[in-house]
Amino acid sequence: MKVDTLINSRWIIPVVPDNLVLENHSLIVHEGKIIDLLPQEVAKSKYQATNTETLSNHALIPGLINAHTHAAMSLMRGVADDLPLMTWLNEHIWPLESKWVGESFVHDGSELAIAEMIRGGITCFNDMYFFPEVTARVARKAKIRASIGMIVIDFPSAWAQNSDEYLSKGLSLHDEFKHDPLISLMFAPHAPYTVSDEPLKKLQMYADELQHPVHIHLHETEQEITDSLQQNGVRPIERLRKLQMVGPSLTAVHMTQLDKAEIDLLAKSGCSVVHCPESNMKLASGFCPLTALIDSGVNVALGTDGAASNNDLDLLGEMRTAALLGKAISNDARSIPAATALKMATLNGAKALGIEAITGSLEIGKVADMTAITLTDQIETAPVFDPLSQIVYSAGRNQVTDVWVSGHQVLKSKQLTTLDKVTILEKAKSWGEKLQKNSQ
Repeated sequence: MKVDTLINSRWIIPVVPDNLVLENHSLIVHEGKIIDLLPQEVAKSKYQATNTETLSNHALIPGLINAHTHAAMSLMRGVADDLPLMTWLNEHIWPLESKWVGESFVHDGSELAIAEMIRGGITCFNDMYFFPEVTARVARKAKIRASIGMIVIDFPSAWAQNSDEYLSKGLSLHDEFKHDPLISLMFAPHAPYTVSDEPLKKLQMYADELQHPVHIHLHETEQEITDSLQQNGVRPIERLRKLQMVGPSLTAVHMTQLDKAEIDLLAKSGCSVVHCPESNMKLASGFCPLTALIDSGVNVALGTDGAASNNDLDLLGEMRTAALLGKAISNDARSIPAATALKMATLNGAKALGIEAITGSLEIGKVADMTAITLTDQIETAPVFDPLSQIVYSAGRNQVTDVWVSGHQVLKSKQLTTLDKVTILEKAKSWGEKLQKNSQ
């Protein structure tokens, strides 16, 4: 049978079933989808490929899914470090955004972020930022999969003046991209403390009608809880529950402040949580009770947050941090094993974004979103007793060599194929000079 691509890999880790590691297998891709996964010797006699890739030292895994970020904020990487969240936002980030954020800022920042993510093995990202149509167009051109947030906030910005305009522009975004195979959409109210009840009610009505998930920062800091109790008489998640927003379509980001009843509510309602361990630690926001959430049956994905608060978009690093932090907080070395961490960064992310039917694992019928990580020929990961363990606990993103999205190779032998590295760096330098001058 003639097919587009045949990939021979030392190991293939499909994520489904759990803990499965296939040795010396081939993955067959045709018309952007996975059509077979079988031993190399069998594949050689069964398929004739236009393109054959041999990855003798590699593990092939599903493309990583960054379930929460603010891509364009990569241009503010390092501009205001070592500050608590509200100081960071009020005194540094929001003033810079009010001066500089526009279409060109979002375009250039999104390109920078997407280039970084592809080089780190990320094939899909979930974004929440202004001018989302610009980020979506950049993602489409770069041939990366993206879940784009239709942002809603009570305050005026360069993109919209009030919640009604945010919603209206979000619906226009839906109309533009509803048939795009690489772009999916989510409603993205910023946070309970920046969006009032009436916009949230309207947003949920549209989300139900259009069957889009809702993505929101929630229970990020202790101060958020205190303020909500003072202003609303209830904790933020209870306020959302009363607005009928807590259900399978809700993806809650951060969730560092949770009690047992709230964890039970998340599990019972089918919500997803996006864990951003490194950003949470850097901003001293608190610790997400990861083990308790997973043990309760909550779907937990991984996100980097924006590069302005992390300061990188390295999901391999987030996997390691999540696994180690989960063990430390639970006081149990068995918590968050390597297979669980990888699943959080792949299939769980797809589920949180509502796209698990098409991506997140290397299964026949799914799109060919894949990442190749070289292991046996690298000092840092030799010897390889367990490739799954080496990926989570030892490998760095510099070991990502090849990345495919829907079968299209967007990183080939560590070289970007859809983006111009030199131009991206020139633009980043120019923006850095402007922002540095403004922040002094």
